[in-house]
Amino acid sequence: MRWLLGFLLFMCVGYSISALAAESGVAVRSCKVLNEPFADAREIASLKAGDSVDIGRRKGGWLQVTAKGKTGWVRMLFVRRGASAGKTSAVTEASGVLGLATGRSGKGNVVAATGVRGLSEEELKGATYNAQEFSKLKTYATSVQESQSFAKEGGLQSLRVELLENSAGK
Repeated sequence: MRWLLGFLLFMCVGYSISALAAESGVAVRSCKVLNEPFADAREIASLKAGDSVDIGRRKGGWLQVTAKGKTGWVRMLFVRRGASAGKTSAVTEASGVLGLATGRSGKGNVVAATGVRGLSEEELKGATYNAQEFSKLKTYATSVQESQSFAKEGGLQSLRVELLENSAGK
């Protein structure tokens, strides 16, 4: 009988801890839920703006979420952490505003940043040359005259910044 009580206590504590560890969120726009954290992965479900999700873990610019009984990956910019669909309180709203003001959000008040630093190793390994995209890239180039004209129209002024000395002594 003691082992049964011990087992039930263990299961209750384990369930409580896992429930606390999961963070809730809400989809901020319609998006695909993918089976892997890659843009070309297979779609296993879809979310509509306002759908509630449980957030598991993060990998690069992706969040593992559980929604509608399926677990998969969505881009982290498609999910607002700590929100629940249609249920906001004054405290939630105030903490959201304070989070914007301080740059801190989510559990533990972690500083949030938009975007992801660089490309993942998998993306670099899978990269291939695309002549059409390279040609498209060239169309974004501007001449010195165009740049100066744009700056003048915007009231921008040139500012010379001296190089900093290397403080590490190298």
